[in-house]
Amino acid sequence: MKGWGKVLAGVLLGVAGTVYATNEEVRRRLPGAARDLPETLRRRFDEAVAAAREASERRREEILRELRAREAASGRVSPDGEGSPARSEEGR
Repeated sequence: MKGWGKVLAGVLLGVAGTVYATNEEVRRRLPGAARDLPETLRRRFDEAVAAAREASERRREEILRELRAREAASGRVSPDGEGSPARSEEGR
């Protein structure tokens, strides 16, 4: 029954969260770091999401640049993304 430890931890966290959310006296008695934890977690999550999106966009641009370079090297497309005149004439 290895999973019971995780279940118990989840229950304890749920109870603690409920008490925190519903009892103002408990919140007042907590140290400042514990009171600010939800805001700190939200800020860190938002920062992580922004960093991941930025990294994803940079990687996407890098992949597109590599694809254009390969196509240009093969003669299919010019480096600026336009179709090469030689290829355009072949298709007619």
